[in-house]
Amino acid sequence: MQGLGIHVLFEGINFQRLLGGLWVTLRLALITIGLSCVFGLLFALLMLSRKPAAKVFCRVWLEIVRFMPQLVLLYIVYFGFARIFGWDLDGETSAVLVFTFWGAAEMGDLIRGALTSIPRHQAESAAALGLRKSQVYRYVLIPQTLRRLTPQAINLSTRIIKTTALVKMINVAEVLKVGQQIIGQFYRQPDAAFWVYFVIFLLYFLVCWPFSVLSGYLEKRWA
Repeated sequence: MQGLGIHVLFEGINFQRLLGGLWVTLRLALITIGLSCVFGLLFALLMLSRKPAAKVFCRVWLEIVRFMPQLVLLYIVYFGFARIFGWDLDGETSAVLVFTFWGAAEMGDLIRGALTSIPRHQAESAAALGLRKSQVYRYVLIPQTLRRLTPQAINLSTRIIKTTALVKMINVAEVLKVGQQIIGQFYRQPDAAFWVYFVIFLLYFLVCWPFSVLSGYLEKRWA
């Protein structure tokens, strides 16, 4: 055990530090996912709007998200905004802003796609049967939208969790950053990096795997 380098995980409170870093990762991801759902719904409504200006705005936003790496956006917000506007943003706040900007656009596009995939005649038939507009949404459109949306939204959530690893570049002590700090303390132990990164891999797997299982289950059940 000593020769393999795995002992570095149990020196002092190193393993607890990794779990603390994992909590930072999860906290950032959960806040981002929640905000992305709220703003994603608003984004979808704007995309479905008949106003050309709203559609152009959403298209520009979506294209920026698709073509601009999240790391570049992090640097722009964390370093650029502080110098240009004098904003004193910490790493976690910058990360939430950037990942919500990204997640809301992605979630909004998913919601739009789920809504537009429902044949129009279903809403028209429901209205012909005497259902009010609110009832059409409640009993016809929303249930089908959720069935189409939920598996994709779960997959987006796992992507957000994994993407939070980028915040180590702006000095946020999430799990990967903590792992690098531990490795730096044991730089003379050649196998330390392998075991630390292997444990980080297991932690990410244990967090993301249930999301993947749930997504696959829902896709099969609602097929």
